[in-house]
Amino acid sequence: MRELIDAITRLAEKYEFPASAGREARVAFDRDAAAMIREHLDLSWAEAGNRDLWSFLSLVALPHVTLWRFGLDNRERWIATDLHRHTWARLWWQAVVFAGHEHVLAALTESDLNALLERRSLGGDPRLVREVARAVTTLAADTPRRPVIRDVTLRLNRYLVFLDVRALSDEQVRDLCTGLTTETLKRLGINVPAMPAAVGPTAVRSLPSPQPAGGTRAVAGASGRLRSLEICAGAGGSALGLEQAGFDPVMLIDNRAIACETLRINRPHWDVHDMDLLEFDPADHPQVHGVDLLSAGLPRVQATATAGRTRGSDLELALLEATVTLTQRIRPRALLIENVPDLVTKPEYAPVRGFVEEELTRLGFGWKWLVINASDFGVPQDRKHGVLVALQGDLIGRFRLHPGPATPARTVGSVLAESMAASGWRQAEQWAAQAQELAPTLVGGSWERGGPDLGPTGSKNAWARIGVDGGTVADVVPGPNFVWDGELGRAGLVKLTVEQTALLQAFPPDWRIAGLKTARYRQIGHASPPPVARALGEAIRSALNGA
Repeated sequence: MRELIDAITRLAEKYEFPASAGREARVAFDRDAAAMIREHLDLSWAEAGNRDLWSFLSLVALPHVTLWRFGLDNRERWIATDLHRHTWARLWWQAVVFAGHEHVLAALTESDLNALLERRSLGGDPRLVREVARAVTTLAADTPRRPVIRDVTLRLNRYLVFLDVRALSDEQVRDLCTGLTTETLKRLGINVPAMPAAVGPTAVRSLPSPQPAGGTRAVAGASGRLRSLEICAGAGGSALGLEQAGFDPVMLIDNRAIACETLRINRPHWDVHDMDLLEFDPADHPQVHGVDLLSAGLPRVQATATAGRTRGSDLELALLEATVTLTQRIRPRALLIENVPDLVTKPEYAPVRGFVEEELTRLGFGWKWLVINASDFGVPQDRKHGVLVALQGDLIGRFRLHPGPATPARTVGSVLAESMAASGWRQAEQWAAQAQELAPTLVGGSWERGGPDLGPTGSKNAWARIGVDGGTVADVVPGPNFVWDGELGRAGLVKLTVEQTALLQAFPPDWRIAGLKTARYRQIGHASPPPVARALGEAIRSALNGA
């Protein structure tokens, strides 16, 4: 609770607290505070319905921010008599509804939100709220939206009498809301942008015609770009690298809402789905059938170095098996799986490799297992990857992976020198001059426990040798008066920021990572460096195109 109070107070200060804030600042505060409330309060739905909880937050924990945000005139903002209007309850519900769909939320005005969330026929179902919001903001972007939402809601209520939306897929709910919004706009005499023909509650999407195996299908699109499906997409390192190599994703899947938010922030046009791979049914998503590449940045199977002290690899191996099964169902021309080197080299994983190879042979694929180091592709890390590349027919014989250009290796000091000096740190140049080696492997750590650090004990010792405290991640770079002195212990070592770790993963500086510090670092540490994915993608593309 103390962490929540401090975080919300700091956020309010960012938006002019305790001074009176303008309307835009208040709206921006609400958007950011909603995510904070959801992250800090891990509530079940039953707990979230406890009105005393929300009254406690406004009256006891955060009265100073509640007063700043809404004043004393509106009792419902303080006392949780109506959770749709309470200062903090409404933000929690807003964050739950639009988790992973923040781009939709960003297009809504406060009036739109009130119209959506206060309609009980919608507000109890996050998918209905999201998809009505998506349809209205897309089709009625330049129209007063409150009457549109009102009419769409009335139309939807008629369907809800005999239709249980819980039985519909995400795609069917989207089609339903798009179709009803289209009907509303036509009734109101508003021009409707062109939309796919198959909309409405009874829309049936047919599967594409089977495609020939063996790589004989023509390259999709006049631009010559290829199509991919990205599963376990994370922060988008692999998808970004493959995009640079000429692959456009028809869909990206990850089971963490914060990672999906990162993907949508950076590529609003990507079709991102927050779902568990084990529950993904390609029959509901015909666009994934026959893609050129299925790419999987799967959670790491249990490395032998941690075999005695982790929870095991049952889930991770289940995801690997699910990926092979998915290959059978969607029949891509190529498959790319990235994981730990031990999966490729260690005898303990021979049965796993045998299963994968047997299934791929049955499906008509040839394959190669590879161990590559990201440093060979311009990434300033000693970071090894275990990789499986599989291609239909005999195309694997054309696969040739080429390392990056023969230039001097990028080092920690050369990559971070500019950012270390950004706040006037006087020793930045001196520190960078001695940090002329590769970084140890960045480790994202467990999503279930602990804060951000740069890796296990061995990695921390390696970081200390180049003057970096590997036991934490900083909020800001060193200031002018920071004293870098190893004799002072950890207090004399430099702490890296989240943004600096992203540079060490070779993300471009403009790639934004969603969430608070720990969640942002987790995404970066677990990511595949984009240059690695680009090199693999270019090699796969050349093999598919016969180059």
